[in-house]
Amino acid sequence: MTAFKGACHCGAVRFAIDAALTEMTTCDCTLCVKKNALMIKVHESELAVTAGGESLATYRWNTGVAQHHFCTTCGVYTFHRKRSDPAYFGVNVFCLEGFDPASLPIRATDGIGMSVGPGV
Repeated sequence: MTAFKGACHCGAVRFAIDAALTEMTTCDCTLCVKKNALMIKVHESELAVTAGGESLATYRWNTGVAQHHFCTTCGVYTFHRKRSDPAYFGVNVFCLEGFDPASLPIRATDGIGMSVGPGV
């Protein structure tokens, strides 16, 4: 297991993960493409919001299963509950302190194929 602390840009939202990290993923859904997301997958038991939970807002779209969380102060996407596996979160690797994105391989995932309607 590897432990990391994470935060949004302004520091209002802070979280910690303790997980075995094996890969990062990208997603080609219409939302992830626009936010240029690079994520790691962690089980919900491996992520803890340590400060600023009240500063998190949630954006849901398409089926409403995925919950994309972002800071209401600075607007940075921190993590999201995954639609494909709701017991897991996708965590924005650029929010992790001391994490080297070059340390793990990147796998592209098919998010656009999960859409239930055109352009969503």
